Amino acid sequence: MDCIFCKIADGKIPARIILESNKSLAFLDAFPLASGHSLVIPKKHYEKIQQMPADENYDLFNLVQQVTEKIDALTNAELIAVHNGKESGQEIPHVHVHIIPRSAGDGAGAVHSMFRNRPKLSDKEFDQILDKIKD
Repeated sequence: MDCIFCKIADGKIPARIILESNKSLAFLDAFPLASGHSLVIPKKHYEKIQQMPADENYDLFNLVQQVTEKIDALTNAELIAVHNGKESGQEIPHVHVHIIPRSAGDGAGAVHSMFRNRPKLSDKEFDQILDKIKD
């Protein structure tokens, strides 16, 4: 497999490691959107979060919380983002969580600014979606 994140997890590509657990790894993004932009990945290869076993998911997000606390102490604002699949904007098909420091005037906007064609759903449509998700 030719996955850059797997190579980082295996130590084959150097990275600026922030924290590490048995199952997850946090490091500075090599192409940051802001100073301090970090990534947290599972060490094993999974393309989507729903493919991960619960214990690895817990470990990943435990490390996300720890890194977020460290970045928050420096910047007091951060964006936590997960692109879960190609259609959501995931460029590297290995689960990764972005922790991106934010500041006034950074030009990034809210997540809602990404969607220009938002659906206008009726109560019936909301209920149908809810029922499908719950089943």
